[in-house]
Amino acid sequence: MSGTRIVEFGGIGPGPFGAMILADMGADVLRIDRPGFSAMAPDNVLLRGRRRLEADLKSPVDRDKVLGLCDNADVVIEGFRPGVMERLGLGPEVCLERNPGLVYARMTGWGQYGPYASVAGHDINYLAIAGVLDTIGRSGEAPVVPLNYVADYGGGGMFLVAGVLAALVDRSVSGLGQVVDVAMVDGSALFLSDVLSRYHQGRWIPERGSNPYDSGAPYYDVYRTLDGKYMAVGAIEAQFYRALLAGLGLMDIDPSLQEERSAWAETRRRVSDAFASRTQAEWSSVFAEVEACVTPVVPFTRLAEEPHLAERRSYQAVDGAVQPGVAPRFSRSQGRAGGPVVETDLDEAYAGWTGSGPADRGLDTPEA
Repeated sequence: MSGTRIVEFGGIGPGPFGAMILADMGADVLRIDRPGFSAMAPDNVLLRGRRRLEADLKSPVDRDKVLGLCDNADVVIEGFRPGVMERLGLGPEVCLERNPGLVYARMTGWGQYGPYASVAGHDINYLAIAGVLDTIGRSGEAPVVPLNYVADYGGGGMFLVAGVLAALVDRSVSGLGQVVDVAMVDGSALFLSDVLSRYHQGRWIPERGSNPYDSGAPYYDVYRTLDGKYMAVGAIEAQFYRALLAGLGLMDIDPSLQEERSAWAETRRRVSDAFASRTQAEWSSVFAEVEACVTPVVPFTRLAEEPHLAERRSYQAVDGAVQPGVAPRFSRSQGRAGGPVVETDLDEAYAGWTGSGPADRGLDTPEA
């Protein structure tokens, strides 16, 4: 994405995450924060690889300069509640009239319209309304909070990236930009595609912890080892299930009863007892030689010690701190995890960006 200019209006969570991915891909991302907003810079990994400045968007002088930046940008990313950017005079109608090729991405929890559109919320609320939270947890227990990975970063940040890239592809054909309405509740809803399919087919029980891969089945769960650590088991396919039983020394369990729900409780007890008899290192050694989809649970504080992650540089040490590397990988192009956010100011950014607009950088504009 080298040569692509992105104006990111400061926010938290999914917006910065999506902007980080685009910066890793080579985009020139300029983040604009309100005066005094630190966003934990410069140690915030989500802000890596870009410049940051502060501007008073209620000031006519600053607002005009920010509009000048948007005139010369390919993408705008904002994460305010619906109507805020319009009230500031920086809404999509204004920006697209001045720069018809602009991709204007709006990152919110509830979307730009609907009963909840103007209501405050966080990851857990979007998951709750979308039905996702209802599916996560063990049988007979309350739903489990999956940190803020699912709605913020999965349903939000990743769909922000997908929407921006799709709109840029469309612009390469049409010459026109557009508004991208990215809602975490919408993205989260897509994650239920498989569960809903199975439910309509009569293959999914609408109770947490009662299905093949929601911790209901003994062959898809996490087990504690002798030393208080854990092993992750994902032996879904029949051949892996047989290998799991063989590796655990449970050859008396009939593998043909793998999907027999009435046998799950007793099988789980046997599997749990087996894992509790040895250390994580011992079981890791056993299943390194047995293809059963069984792996150790690696603590996030020891990522640098995991050989596969180390070889792929899935995590990198920057100034002594571990942070994620770049994903995905390309055969010809090369992404790069940028350094800490670089502080700049509005005048410097304005002077640097207003020398050439999108049309001057080879973007096609349709004839009137």
